[in-house]
Amino acid sequence: MERPNAVITGIGSYVPDYILTNDELSTMVDTSDEWIMTRIGIKERRILKGEGQGSSDLGAKAIEDLLKKTNTSVDEIDLVICATVTPDMHFPANANIISDKVGIRNAFSFDINAGCSGFIFSLETARRYVESGQFKKVIVVGAEKMSSIVDYQDRATCPIFGDGAAAILLEPTSEDYGIKDSILRVDGSGRKYLHMKAGGSVKPASEETIKNREHYIFQDGRPVFKAAVSDMADVSVEIMKNNNLTSDDVDWLVPHQANMRIIEATAKRMELPKEKVMINIQNFGNTTAATIPLCLSQWEDKLKKGDNIILSAFGAGFTWGTIYMKWGYNGK
Repeated sequence: MERPNAVITGIGSYVPDYILTNDELSTMVDTSDEWIMTRIGIKERRILKGEGQGSSDLGAKAIEDLLKKTNTSVDEIDLVICATVTPDMHFPANANIISDKVGIRNAFSFDINAGCSGFIFSLETARRYVESGQFKKVIVVGAEKMSSIVDYQDRATCPIFGDGAAAILLEPTSEDYGIKDSILRVDGSGRKYLHMKAGGSVKPASEETIKNREHYIFQDGRPVFKAAVSDMADVSVEIMKNNNLTSDDVDWLVPHQANMRIIEATAKRMELPKEKVMINIQNFGNTTAATIPLCLSQWEDKLKKGDNIILSAFGAGFTWGTIYMKWGYNGK
């Protein structure tokens, strides 16, 4: 029996109602709209408010939206993979909690933590389950409550991140659509430039770690930016070459939304005009594992069956990678 292809057949998403603007942020920390827009390209970001609300709530709402749009029953789902760096708790897995909240009972589920590359790593993993022929309906959800680990006294990092979630349904097809190729890379030495100092097994929570504000994102911006610019662009160009794609052949680049300059540098290396690049960083900021599926959700109506799409991301770890796919349905 010929191995099936794995194709995205639907998208769902959810972002919180509360909008944190640059003007409001400037009342909390020494920054300004001009400073943020010039260096990062973010105008506003969504923040999840409310006691007892976590990233699983965002992920559950995104999946509920997906199931409704695709007319899919919870009983049909075989597997749920959640890409996140902000799970509700260390254990159990966020995917388990999300499955429970949505009512998915006949599937197994697990999390993948690959920083901002989490959705790409998770999508490639899900692809292999579908291509095995054993799994018919797999959900990948990127769900992040980044506001829970952002230090709003740190002007270097607090403007960057926002909260949100988006989910895709992956199914088998005998047609020549779906995920065609991928390149995934890691360099663990990059962890010193982007990490959370405390809260893990090396440095458990203590009065001292809390006092020193070590349970927030730490980022040394310059080496992270340098690595992201080169690595995202390199793998994106490489996957084009591997699949004999020219800039004319590529219909859409879906880049991780971390920094406008990184996005522009990647598109420039690929020789793609801006109108072929999905950009919503100005509205949502960096939602880490949710940025790429949020873009797909926002642009879904514009996607056409057979479109050549390249996903590209870079994240903490360091992690980076790219996926080339042929879109499987007409968005409208």
